[in-house]
Amino acid sequence: MLAPTLETARLILRPPGLRDWEAYARTWADPRVTQFIGAQPRSRQESWTKFAQSAGLWALVGYGFWSFIDRETQSFVGTGGLARFERGLAELEGYPEAGWVLAPEAWGRGLATEAMQAVLSWADAALRGDEVRCIIDPGNPASRRVAEKLGFQECAEVQFPPDLTLVYRRLRPKP
Repeated sequence: MLAPTLETARLILRPPGLRDWEAYARTWADPRVTQFIGAQPRSRQESWTKFAQSAGLWALVGYGFWSFIDRETQSFVGTGGLARFERGLAELEGYPEAGWVLAPEAWGRGLATEAMQAVLSWADAALRGDEVRCIIDPGNPASRRVAEKLGFQECAEVQFPPDLTLVYRRLRPKP
């Protein structure tokens, strides 16, 4: 399956492609971006592996990540979607895992919430199952606010090396 293209008022969510690679790599090399996601900036090689993984998930599990593109400037502003990362956490097994990251120049504008609302609307219509989960570092108030705006509720605390991580769940809205 290929990722569908989704549109919001300010964004285009498109399948990850080589045209997004350099901006993706720059984003993940920024220590501000990785402060709560692995704590270390990613090398180009690590970023390439994750970039390819985000595209490959679509063929394997029928969902994956998108590149978030600013409609006005046509620039890459972030990435996100749903994943199956096989993290070894029982609290995530059997659930699509939501995730998002924005380039620092896109922070504070509500774009993560806007993009992920589109992702979750797509998931509600296209996927089986009634629940999506995500993990967030407890020290990341911005992502915790995004999760709460999207309808996620904290459901567990787990040790995810090296630290405590919060697990959130979102139930599919009732029709």
